[in-house]
Amino acid sequence: MCSESSNLDYSTSEGGDAGGSKKKLNYEEWLLQSDYDLEVADSMLTTGRNIYCVFMCHLSLEKALKGLYIKQTNQFPSKMHNLMYFVEKIDLNLPEDKKEFLVDINKLAIVTRYPEDLRKMIALYTKEQANHIYQQAKAVQQWLKIQ
Repeated sequence: MCSESSNLDYSTSEGGDAGGSKKKLNYEEWLLQSDYDLEVADSMLTTGRNIYCVFMCHLSLEKALKGLYIKQTNQFPSKMHNLMYFVEKIDLNLPEDKKEFLVDINKLAIVTRYPEDLRKMIALYTKEQANHIYQQAKAVQQWLKIQ
């Protein structure tokens, strides 16, 4: 678990569109957002918001994959949340352990985004489980960033 805050600059550039109304094909922006979301996941883990830690891990990986999609295709990604869709679209040759993790966390996207029974979800995702997911997401995200 990351205990130190980063030195990333999340400010918009001068004259930039802070509202995000323009589509950006800058893959580095997507990677910056992926880093930011992973930091939020760490904060959620630290404060015991384990469900949201898992959700933010998925969001971080989604943005990293979308950044890689832009880098490889020079096209803006769809608003789809399915991680495996982007893995297939860019023909990403993932190591088997990373692929299995993406399949698993992909299944958690809906249940953590829209939990039907919050108490059940809180009991299901312990700090240890959320930390394990966070550590795996961090490793996959780092791998994606060097592709």
